[in-house]
This record gives sequence, C-alpha cells and structure tokens, in this order.
Amino acid sequence: IAKNTFLTYAKKQKRHVSETDIDLSKQIEPSFENEILDKETVWKLHKLLHELSDPYKEVFSLRVFGELPFSQIGELFGKSDSWARLIFYRAKKELRRDLDENIV
Repeated sequence: IAKNTFLTYAKKQKRHVSETDIDLSKQIEPSFENEILDKETVWKLHKLLHELSDPYKEVFSLRVFGELPFSQIGELFGKSDSWARLIFYRAKKELRRDLDENIV
C-alpha cells in the first residue's frame, strides 16, 4: 500500500511545478557538495524508513507520501486516529534519532 501511495505521490509531484518553484530554482543554485549531501541524506532516510517495523513504516509512508489524514490511516488499520497519530509520532522520532546517529 505504502509503495503504491508513494509512487502516486511522486507522479503528482512531477506534474505540479509552479512558476515560483522555477524562479526559486534559478535564484538558488545549490553547490555540487550540497547536492551530494542532500542525496546522501535522502538515501539514508530511505534506507532507515525501510528498516522501521511494520506499523511505523506503513503509517509514516501513508501520512507523508500519501498525504492521508490520521482518521483515514486509523480506519485502514482498524484503529483510532489517536493511534495513527501516536504511531506517526513514534516513527518520526525514531527516524530522526537514527538519521542523527548516521549523519554524525
């Protein structure tokens, strides 16, 4: 579910490029080193996301990539929206901690 939701999200993002985004990209040319660091960080985050246990990985992906509200996520799992919020918070906290450990 999360993989398909992410792929749908990625396709939508490719279609939606506003003029302000184009203007900003012209104004801010990232250096090669910053671009590499960003790609490395994204790669590490992607790896860490796949290492999360199942409910954390699914809830995080549905919320971030699928842009689903907590009520729908809870409904998909047969749980409450409070449960979905809590799992999302824990997943985000774990990813942030793991990312900080891997960057240093």
